[in-house]
Amino acid sequence: MSSTSGAVERAFAAALYAASDSALDTGASLLAADPGSDTELARRGEEFVAAAWRRGWQPADLVRVVRRELEDVHVRLAGGLVLDESRRDRRPRDRRWTAQLAELAEAGAGERAPRTDRFSYATAVLELYRLLLRLPSIEPLDAPDDRNGPRAAAAPHDTRMLSRIRALLAKAEATGFPEEAEALSAKAQELMARHSIDEALLAARTHAADAPGACRIGVEPPYETAKAVLLDAVAGANRCRAVWNEALGFSTVVGFDPDLEAVELLYTSLLVQATAAMTKAEAAQRAGGRKRTKSFRQSFLAAYAHRIGDRLAEVAAAAEASAARDPGAVAEGALLPVLAARDVAVTDRAERMFPDTVTTRMRGITDEAGWQEGSAAADRAQVRARPPLR
Repeated sequence: MSSTSGAVERAFAAALYAASDSALDTGASLLAADPGSDTELARRGEEFVAAAWRRGWQPADLVRVVRRELEDVHVRLAGGLVLDESRRDRRPRDRRWTAQLAELAEAGAGERAPRTDRFSYATAVLELYRLLLRLPSIEPLDAPDDRNGPRAAAAPHDTRMLSRIRALLAKAEATGFPEEAEALSAKAQELMARHSIDEALLAARTHAADAPGACRIGVEPPYETAKAVLLDAVAGANRCRAVWNEALGFSTVVGFDPDLEAVELLYTSLLVQATAAMTKAEAAQRAGGRKRTKSFRQSFLAAYAHRIGDRLAEVAAAAEASAARDPGAVAEGALLPVLAARDVAVTDRAERMFPDTVTTRMRGITDEAGWQEGSAAADRAQVRARPPLR
């Protein structure tokens, strides 16, 4: 064992398996006293990252949990390790994995954290490694038969359609007029539903080896329960299943790839719209002399999630009925069996991934004004079927 490796091993033995600050200081002092240890320290960090992949984590998950538990300096260190490890990773990765790496690079996650002094740097590295070492195993997102490579179904879909949907949702988020936001969100949901139906029929006609996939979406504080309910509503309306991991701050969404795309896009947009509407409603309450608290915001978001779920379900049903009546798009009676088969496949995959789940009761919904305002905001953002926008 080289002296450099020995310094790293002694630092790890002192700091990584103990929770005390004094143990952390001891390990950081050992590393700070050996400038030659940096290369070995980085190599060991990449090993911790690779071990996280084997325990079911993905790049976005790892960076998200570091951001949740530690500080910005640790996020930068983690981003650098993820990108460095990816350059040595020889395993075939799917489209979502590759997109996560690209997003990290574009966001500058791999930029090195400013170096202050060796002791502070070593302390941050050991804090990060201690977190990585203690990450639990989570459900792998690839199916058992996908372990030797990505699924064929993970190929990119209609990027033009997705670009149209993103543009509509961006306008809905930016507008200050509720009626315009409603119309834009409605059109986006219609396109999502029709896109999903088209993909399902294409797979059935070509006998493609299509199968449900899964992705994880962060559910960040505050008001995580209401946000998880909103995500569940969006997932259900788009033929997906969502399972919330409260402790780790994400929901796993199971579904076919076009539907997973729709859930990610729509949930993100509706959360932005709900937050903006909540801020506006709370300001109006304060202007009227009524001081509102956390209970108002929690009740607002809970009502919004409940109400928007109804609206999304209406859109999904309307799109399905419209497609079934369109003789130029689908043979008579062909659509419902195709969609039913996909529903069964999604349910089966979700139950195999999560054989033991519990229902969570939403607490803290005690503010009547918050509930009423949230319901009204959801009505303004409703996504029922409408004629195409010209």
